[in-house]
Amino acid sequence: MIRKLAAEFIGTFWLVLGGCGSAVLAAHFGGDGNPLGIGFHGVALAFGLTVLTGAYAFGHISGAHFNPAVSVGLWAGGRFPVSALVPYIIAQVAGGAFAGWILYLIASGNPGFSIDPAAAGAFASNGYGALSPGGYPLVAAALCEVVLTAMFVVVIMGATHGHAPAALAPVAIGLALTLIHLISIPVTNTSVNPARSTAVALFAGSGAMGQLWLFWVAPLLGAVVGGGIYGWLGREPAAVD
Repeated sequence: MIRKLAAEFIGTFWLVLGGCGSAVLAAHFGGDGNPLGIGFHGVALAFGLTVLTGAYAFGHISGAHFNPAVSVGLWAGGRFPVSALVPYIIAQVAGGAFAGWILYLIASGNPGFSIDPAAAGAFASNGYGALSPGGYPLVAAALCEVVLTAMFVVVIMGATHGHAPAALAPVAIGLALTLIHLISIPVTNTSVNPARSTAVALFAGSGAMGQLWLFWVAPLLGAVVGGGIYGWLGREPAAVD
């Protein structure tokens, strides 16, 4: 279990550092219109790449969840023991928070760096209403996070099913997370991962912290829905004599 928790810590660290780091350091590099900035597409791809590479590196050790919602979804789908949920979630949140701290130290090295707690997406944080990149209200943000997390869990469970090609599972999962970001960055700045949201909210100020509850409740609810759906959909039929 110690090795599994260490893998979850490092994998979540990698996800937050790579995904949120691309948003903070590279998305708008050089200012608006600068061709060196990677924009929404680059950030979406960065999140997908962190999961893809992390799954290949740590999947055989811990299952490569890197996300409390994934762990809860796999439990809801009958793929993960309830006894491991709390240790996994603690390791994931701790790994994400450590990455948030490292990212803050790196970003602070730029003399012009500052965080405006009232700004949408400050320090790659998630939000709704005034803190949504597109100004989307609470209901739209909640629906987006629930549905996309549910589909993420469905893809994960399907890609890791015994009848699916195992070697390609990280590719499908990474591309699914990329797609999720392409859909929802304008809505919530994309969470679908409470550890990722917590990691940057800790440094983004009172605005992000005040709305963090949604980015725990909605992804976890979506995960239970997605896990329940695939737990039924992917169940092996009973043998007939």
